[in-house]
Amino acid sequence: MLRIGIDLGGSKTEIIAMNDAGRVLLRRREATQRGDYHASLAQIAALVCAAESELGAPATVGVGTPGAVSKLTGRMKNANSVWLNDQPLQADLERALGRPVRLANDANCFALSEAIDGAGRDARVVFGVILGTGVGAGVVVDGRPLDGPNSIAGEWGHNPLPLPLAADLPLPACYCGRAGCIERYLSGPAWSDDYERHEGLRLTPSEIAARAASGVCQAAAASLDRYLDRLARALGGVINILDPDVIVLGGGVSNIECLYERLPARWGDHVFSDSVLTRLAAPMHGDSSGVRGAAWLWNGAEGV
Repeated sequence: MLRIGIDLGGSKTEIIAMNDAGRVLLRRREATQRGDYHASLAQIAALVCAAESELGAPATVGVGTPGAVSKLTGRMKNANSVWLNDQPLQADLERALGRPVRLANDANCFALSEAIDGAGRDARVVFGVILGTGVGAGVVVDGRPLDGPNSIAGEWGHNPLPLPLAADLPLPACYCGRAGCIERYLSGPAWSDDYERHEGLRLTPSEIAARAASGVCQAAAASLDRYLDRLARALGGVINILDPDVIVLGGGVSNIECLYERLPARWGDHVFSDSVLTRLAAPMHGDSSGVRGAAWLWNGAEGV
């Protein structure tokens, strides 16, 4: 069975087609039609039709999106690609493509990909974290993503940062309407904000980490330390509640290698246990995990 996965991102829209074994047969990336809902619909439909024409066979279609489908209205909610909010994306895609379409939050797709054939393969509970332009997460148990009655399982980024310290104040405002959200401390732009606030210079997270690794920039080392401390507090709370076998980091910040060594050494201070056996892992499929997970939404005869 052929599976098509779509990753509808804020800046790029990606499509892949996979076979039963997870081998990628086709891949395309285009700039997302930002701000235009109907153009986004047309773009996805065109990508699917072109892929099926090239492969000479029909396929199932799964789509990873920011936000989620409201079970109350059937419309999109909580998307930081705000032009999708309050739109009947699933119904419109099914009408345009003439078939059932499965939608899931992009973080759920990331976690599903890594749980099926990635860094969390054979683990019972996988928590997949996105540390990118925004912050989110997905939860997969026994190979199936958790959704929940409110379609918000894993919505980690819009919880408050635990135990705010003096360096965390004042609580930063978030686009969701609240203040002090984890996303406003741990996203890539939030880390850059932190360095700029202290040093008057804006750097990317990778630049901050590189300066810290050089051993000659104390400001960068201090910013990295603040980031690690906040991430340890936030993930410590996740371990206390979910107790996952594996936490897989995704998004641009996940490429900073020192996180994998230094974070587990710190999160034990915030976990209610005499030991922490949860494994921290880099994504096996990199920035392709989200689109692979969208394709895996149709895993097996009944899908996931």
